[in-house]
Amino acid sequence: MQITLKQIETFVRLASLRNFRRVAEQMNTTQPNISARISALERVLNQRLFERDAGSVVLTDQGQALLPLAAKALEATEALLQAGDTTSRQSVMRLGVAETVAQTWLHRFLREMAVRFPDVVVELSVDLTFNLQRNLIDGSLDLAFLNGPVSDLSVANLPLGTVALPWVAAPRFAAALPDPAGADDLARFPILTHAKNTRPYAEVVDYFKRNSSRLSRPVSSSNLAACLNMTLDGLGIATLPSPLVERFLESGELVALNCDWVPTPMNFTASYVTMPARPVIESAANLATEVVDWKPNAT
Repeated sequence: MQITLKQIETFVRLASLRNFRRVAEQMNTTQPNISARISALERVLNQRLFERDAGSVVLTDQGQALLPLAAKALEATEALLQAGDTTSRQSVMRLGVAETVAQTWLHRFLREMAVRFPDVVVELSVDLTFNLQRNLIDGSLDLAFLNGPVSDLSVANLPLGTVALPWVAAPRFAAALPDPAGADDLARFPILTHAKNTRPYAEVVDYFKRNSSRLSRPVSSSNLAACLNMTLDGLGIATLPSPLVERFLESGELVALNCDWVPTPMNFTASYVTMPARPVIESAANLATEVVDWKPNAT
C-alpha cells in the first residue's frame, strides 16, 4: 500500500486543528473519510499517530516525530506546483481583518497583493477579533489581521504595530469636563465604545464599575465608523483607535480628553496557521508587515 498526498495533508491538518469535524469541513469531505485516511496512513507507517479520546485528538510521540517530515513533504509539493506553469491557475486566500485595519492600510495591502501575487484571489471579511481568531483556528480563514497575538501553538503571529485608544469628544462636551477627567466626570455623558466580546469594551466596563456609580454599561457598537459618527454628532464620549480620529482632532471637530485612565493600546498581528505550510500565506503575512501604516490618509 502506498502513501497518498491526501493522507499526508490530512495528517498535517489534523495535527494542527486537532478536530476531525474541522478538518473535514476544511478539506470538503466527511469525518469518516478523514478517519479512514488517518487509519490507512497509520497502517502503512505501522505507527499510531493520534490518541483519540472523547472527541479530543492528540499527537502520539510517534506522530510528533513524523509530523515535520510530513510538513516538509507538503512544502515540497507546493514548491513543485509553483515551479510549474501557473498562468491558468488561481488560488484563493481567505483574509479576515479587524475594522481598524480595513479603515486604514488594508487598501495598500490589497493593491500590493495584486501586483506581487496576481494569481491569488482574496476573499475578504471584516469582523471582530473574537470571531477572526475563532475562524482562523477552525480553518475558515487563511490569514487574519487582528488584535493579537493568537495564543495557539499552531498559529504564527507577525507584529503589525500598536494602536492607542484615546478618549475623544465633540468640543462642547470637552469644554464641560475638568482636566484631567475621572470616571464620574466622564459618566455624566453617554459612553460610546467597541462591541461586546472585545477587550476594549471589557476594560471600559471594568473601569466604570470600579470607579463610578453613575454608569452601569456603555453603549457598544460593532461598527467603529458608526461610533465615530455618533461622537462627531455630539451623542457621547468615545474611546476610539487613534488612526480613526487623527484627522478630526487636527480639524478641531473632536478634542482629545485628558483622562485619568485609557484602555490598553491594541497590538495588531498578521496571524496564520503554520501547518500545512502555504508559502503564499506566509508571504502575504510578511507583505503586511512591509506595507502597514496606521495613518488613515497615507497612500
